[in-house]
Amino acid sequence: MPADIQLLRNNYCQVHFPPFLFTPQKNNPMTDWIHSLCPGPADIQCCTSKAPSGDCTGGSPPNVNQATVDLIKEFEGFVAQPAPDPIGLPTVGYGHLCKQSGCAEIKPKYSFPLTASTAAELLQDDLKGFESCISSDLHNTVKLNANQYGALCSWAFNVGCGNVGGSTLVQRLNAGGDPNTVAADELPKWNKAGGNVLPGLTRRRAAEVKLFGTATGVGALPAC
Repeated sequence: MPADIQLLRNNYCQVHFPPFLFTPQKNNPMTDWIHSLCPGPADIQCCTSKAPSGDCTGGSPPNVNQATVDLIKEFEGFVAQPAPDPIGLPTVGYGHLCKQSGCAEIKPKYSFPLTASTAAELLQDDLKGFESCISSDLHNTVKLNANQYGALCSWAFNVGCGNVGGSTLVQRLNAGGDPNTVAADELPKWNKAGGNVLPGLTRRRAAEVKLFGTATGVGALPAC
């Protein structure tokens, strides 16, 4: 049964059930249970599947938006069968990096040759790990909209979560740096592979900076 939700004083929120199901009353154990569902500051989304601010261990990171998916597809390109990428790493689909010989790790869920549709599904599977590392590496004090978050997930998809975690970009954001300034300064630096500047990476970083700076009213982080 759907419930209406509103924020209350004392940094709690109340779930309004139809009267015939439950009427909140003072000192009612059911009331206390409902209020315990999502304590937290009154300026966050409350009574959702997300954990309260400062304790996001129970929630899932947000999914990237379509603009991010389109950017990744554009720069990764579509490959139906495993093949070396520009620096010789075996990839398939939209930039899936093979972890086993012949990309055996994606079988039997996916079979070759991939179609554009199955490659898109594989991309969504792969993105979960990068959404997770961006969400976990950034402190809850860092506020990003959906485009800013998506641009960072695209970057992470390209450079790997290990590089993201130790980056100056993440350090500066966590230290309270202005997100647009930090992204414009730091993302373009990641345009090398094997010590060499690659034009494709330079273009990709520019596209990510552009996406990062594109205004949207849709929030992404903190996720709870």
